[in-house]
Amino acid sequence: MKGVFRDILIALTMGVVMPSVVLSFGVALEELREEKIASQAEEITGEETEQIILPEFSPVEENSGLEMLFRREDGEVTAMDMDEYLLGAVLAEMPADFEAEALKAQTVAARTYARRAYVTGGKHGDGSVCGDYACCQAYISPEDYLERGGTQEGVDKVRSCVTATSGMVLTYDGALIEATYFSCSGGRTEDAVAVWGTEYPYLQAVDSPGEEGAAHYRDTVTFSPEVFCARLGLALTGEPESWFGETVCTDGGGVDTLVIGETVFRGTELRALLGLRSTAFAVDASDGNIHITTRGYGHRVGMSQYGADAMAVAGAEYGEILAHYYPGTSLERVEEQE
Repeated sequence: MKGVFRDILIALTMGVVMPSVVLSFGVALEELREEKIASQAEEITGEETEQIILPEFSPVEENSGLEMLFRREDGEVTAMDMDEYLLGAVLAEMPADFEAEALKAQTVAARTYARRAYVTGGKHGDGSVCGDYACCQAYISPEDYLERGGTQEGVDKVRSCVTATSGMVLTYDGALIEATYFSCSGGRTEDAVAVWGTEYPYLQAVDSPGEEGAAHYRDTVTFSPEVFCARLGLALTGEPESWFGETVCTDGGGVDTLVIGETVFRGTELRALLGLRSTAFAVDASDGNIHITTRGYGHRVGMSQYGADAMAVAGAEYGEILAHYYPGTSLERVEEQE
């Protein structure tokens, strides 16, 4: 019975849909603006990155011809030009002072997400995308962005990145991909199957160095034994250090399972119950309290935003960034509305 209750609690906490973003405007503006990538290594990975040849096309100066459906907070759904929508989505999802190539990669990922929702029905069933980052993608109008402390320079920079990639989307075997992304991986991304139980050939664990300057590259939270047990619905006695058993890790370095007492918890379950920033964590209970140190911020599946900026700092173009984080995908341009 306890297991059933815990499963229900996890479902309510995590939701039944996979979140595509974790980096909202508030985080981007307040926590990330002053955090630039510290490591500017000459080589981003130890492996050769697959190159994507970008199709030749002229930047679109006016409306893209694509439309998307935007779901407002009151539930009203309105049609918007895709690139006008993307200006607000990228402003909300990634700091404008990130490198231009990182912003272009973010734009393509966000366009792919919105286009896939339009074609398949998306999470809301009607093809619309809302502005809730925990559900779809964050969104802020340029006017609100400026009122909340953003700069016109930032707006212009993001607009130029949207224009430069107008119509570009990511596909795998001819189909639009699940273009998931997140803030910071802590050094390595995660397999989709380890987080959501669904295998995607292009959402596999890859190295993501250069993220050390991220706001949440490493965090530690501390719980008293009483609070820890209450969060997990356990009644444990003795020294907390003795509570923790075998840990099984994923290919991405996250916790797959961890034995606590006599109960086996999934890493995703512990992240939800304890409010952890990621499933890549280590536990230390040597002083009687439970200290959990996490690496990264978000579900860690797909493109790391800080990792993308690190690659851009080192000279990678947006096609290379996307090829690294979504291996095996292709860049295509959607010419007009279907």
